[in-house]
Amino acid sequence: MKLPSKVTPFKESIVAKFIPVLDNLKTGPLSPSELYKAVKTKVNNISEYMEILYCLFILEKIKLDEHEEVIHYVKDDEE
Repeated sequence: MKLPSKVTPFKESIVAKFIPVLDNLKTGPLSPSELYKAVKTKVNNISEYMEILYCLFILEKIKLDEHEEVIHYVKDDEE
């Protein structure tokens, strides 16, 4: 996992790639494959994409609806 550091600039880190994933989910829920198709030009590979989803899930920015098999953006109380 590439986190921002002295060696890894923010633009190349996994954290910077949260933005396109969340932007796509703000328009509505997507299946994991639909979301990957939407952001695959922004991520290096499927492994990195899975790391991004894992981090966003742990940070409670996304949730998985297992019944509908889609990923939802979790809105903050301030939004």
